[in-house]
Amino acid sequence: MMLEPLTFWILAIGLIVAAWSVILQRNPVASALSLAAGFVLLGILFLTLGSSFLMMAQIIVYAGAVMVLFLFIIMLLDLKTEEKRPVPYARLTVAVLIAAAFGCFLGTALTVVPRGGEVLSWAQPAPPMDAGRIGELLFAKYVLPFEVTGVLLLVATVGVIVLGKKEAK
Repeated sequence: MMLEPLTFWILAIGLIVAAWSVILQRNPVASALSLAAGFVLLGILFLTLGSSFLMMAQIIVYAGAVMVLFLFIIMLLDLKTEEKRPVPYARLTVAVLIAAAFGCFLGTALTVVPRGGEVLSWAQPAPPMDAGRIGELLFAKYVLPFEVTGVLLLVATVGVIVLGKKEAK
């Protein structure tokens, strides 16, 4: 039974390293590859929770389709110019502060038991999930996090498009 928490922590640390690598890489292609690695690690975490459907959806939709979209947009970037740009330390400081605040919020949110009382743990196997049950959960119980994820993806896509536009001279 000690293997499951060890597997979780290895995957979680790998996911955090991949996420930081996305932010800190100077090369947009390396950043996109780190993002793809993070998507795959997250899919494997879904698999450890017994949700093979979510794992396959994560890998096919995000690591496949979304990453192809991002790579096409990255191809529009002038990579030499992007690597030579100075690091905006003021923005980086604000980003770290926002990430710390979000981490505190997330830590607080995870300690509160949801209203339904459904908490996943290794001691208690996850209930069987099929596509219908997942759809029911996403559009009924977890509609707000589902919509927030959609908005975050939209913001990320708009940000990549803005970065891809050439600056007017």
